[in-house]
Amino acid sequence: MDDNAQRIDKNFIHWVRQQNFPQARSHTSVQQAGLDQQTFINLFDSQLKSRHIDLQARILKRKNLAFYDIGSSGHEGNAVIGFVFPYTDLAFLHYRSGALFIQRTKQLAHLDPVKDILLSLVASSKDPIAAGRHKVFGSVELNVPPQTSTIASQAPKAIGAALSLPRAHELNVKHNLAADGVVLCSIGDASLNHASMQAALNAAQWIARDRYPLPLIFICEDNGFGISVPTPPDWVEASVRNRPGIKYIQADGLNLADIYQAAKQAETVARGQKKPVFLHSRCVRLLGHASSDLENQYLSTESIAAHELDDPLLHSARILIENKWMSSEDIINYYEKIRNEISELAQQVINQPKLANTKEVMRALIPKIKSAQDIALPDEAQRQKIFAEQYEQFDVKRDLRQQINFALTDLMLQYDNIVLFGEDVSKKGGVYRVTSGLQQKFGHRRVFDTLLDETMILGTAIGLAHNGFLPIPEIQFLAYLHNAEDQLRGEAATLPFFSNGQYRNPMIIRIPSFAYQKGFGGHFHNDNSIAVIRDIPGLIIACPSNGDDAAKMLRTCVVLAHAQGRVIIFLEPIALYRCKDLHESGDQAWLSTYSDPSETIELGELGLYGNGQDIAIISYGNGYYLSRQAVEILRQRKINVRVIDLRWLAPLNEVEIIKAVSPCKNILVVDECRRTGSLSEALMTLLLEKLHPLPPIKRITAEDSFIPLGDAAQWVLPSRDDIVKVASQMIADE
Repeated sequence: MDDNAQRIDKNFIHWVRQQNFPQARSHTSVQQAGLDQQTFINLFDSQLKSRHIDLQARILKRKNLAFYDIGSSGHEGNAVIGFVFPYTDLAFLHYRSGALFIQRTKQLAHLDPVKDILLSLVASSKDPIAAGRHKVFGSVELNVPPQTSTIASQAPKAIGAALSLPRAHELNVKHNLAADGVVLCSIGDASLNHASMQAALNAAQWIARDRYPLPLIFICEDNGFGISVPTPPDWVEASVRNRPGIKYIQADGLNLADIYQAAKQAETVARGQKKPVFLHSRCVRLLGHASSDLENQYLSTESIAAHELDDPLLHSARILIENKWMSSEDIINYYEKIRNEISELAQQVINQPKLANTKEVMRALIPKIKSAQDIALPDEAQRQKIFAEQYEQFDVKRDLRQQINFALTDLMLQYDNIVLFGEDVSKKGGVYRVTSGLQQKFGHRRVFDTLLDETMILGTAIGLAHNGFLPIPEIQFLAYLHNAEDQLRGEAATLPFFSNGQYRNPMIIRIPSFAYQKGFGGHFHNDNSIAVIRDIPGLIIACPSNGDDAAKMLRTCVVLAHAQGRVIIFLEPIALYRCKDLHESGDQAWLSTYSDPSETIELGELGLYGNGQDIAIISYGNGYYLSRQAVEILRQRKINVRVIDLRWLAPLNEVEIIKAVSPCKNILVVDECRRTGSLSEALMTLLLEKLHPLPPIKRITAEDSFIPLGDAAQWVLPSRDDIVKVASQMIADE
């Protein structure tokens, strides 16, 4: 192990033998807290195991046998949380919650937390949670979803999970978590400053102000540092103590009795009163942030020594000796016994198998858990009641916006666990009235407005999905997604990957999207870039170009989310919401009647128009609409065209795309997104790699520009005339 670890290890033995203990910060006694000898020693056991795992990680790291050494040293008082709260309470854990996890695992006798953590450290495929993909604390049995290097990104979904507990009871939704449970979310003091944490605290206050139950406990393990940046001693308390609606409780994280008393108080408020709590545990950080973090670069020798003397294990040893529960030699012998046990286990795990190939690594991108339950279609009596006068008007042709509304209505009838939420989606029905009337049909517990905070919208969706809900959140505009993309990239999409497919958080995220909005401009409302979501592994991206497709694809999305736990982005072209005509005013060629609820368009199924072989046009969304307009002009020029609507932008159905374009002499890709980072780049690469012989291929894209206001937008976006011009030139060049 490194020098710091060796020093802390030796000092513990030396100071216990000498009974040279740090002075107590707080004076809560074990008698006052109600801690007996057996319980205290049980907690001390978890503290020692957590410490020796940290020390062993340093030893293995030096031998290149382990790949992670951010430890929990100095935070071992959090073992109390693992004792006070039952394993049925959902817990999103900070990466320094080692003793907490070990103690929680003792509630299920067949689990071996030490071995499991060591397997994780050496990246073994036998690690029961992540199977070697990362060192995480996690367990399906213990209700601990895995977190990677969390900087408060788990806090928004903790809000959603806590919200789900009373909501499941109100809606009689089949739920995964205990009805009387609480949700735990541990963070570090530096994480308090992160936007995700501030968003979560703000949301907790908002919900509490509305007097809605929120059984949630934030546990801030305050060691005074964010890597090398010090947290002022009073910063956490000053920031949180006076927040309305949140109960602030402070604890000495070095004194097991004090934190036990505080944890019991927190449980009374959260579980008994259903109110949010902020439990502030003051601790220390030992061994630096990680082995690569050299504390002497930013701390004095005296400061480092003072921190090491304040070791929580020494505080616990002092209490044991003061109460005559163990002697100095008893403690040292116990310490060495655990060292030997962990050292022996470490030797066993280093030879355990690792992930051996690409397939093994990637097979966890999609959840393993499938739903065996087929949800029956709503019966006609239900539909007639909920649709009311609209029931007799299904044969009326409707636009994209209305078709999505009807599909959502049927789906919410069919799936009683669907909840729909976002900014302005309830009474107003969304900016574009897509969700109009749904709250009146299904009530304010299933269709509700949120704060103007995209991070909380997506975080809430993840949390709700942990407890049996099927969330359909709306992000009001495509560009707004950037405010919250980490909730997708770092949380929703990674959950199956870092749980070896054992966890799922299904959802369909509806986003009014893309450009061609006449009179609108600016990147915040008229955005034409989807690059940020296209590279997220495991994500499904759907993009209908017309109302009939939208209804059928949305049904498939809900099945995929329900049955397979998939995370899906549903991009809705704003410019096509109310589009009626294709070629000329009044032709109503872009309208369609509402299809039967049983009709779907399966994942990867392409839309094909025409069977011409002169040129194939590949597009989606607004580009498909413009291509269809161009087809009639090209036909007049004796050019036979087929147009391919991709519909599903990720994953691309490569086999069917190649099959669709193979008979054609020319290929034109039309992409309304920017030239750089657009789907067209992937399509061009696909054609180049898979199509032999290779015909002439061109692409039309938007310019690498933001979109200006008004008529000026035409200069940076593809048009019908652009398509006609390029296609005609390709034929002329033959």
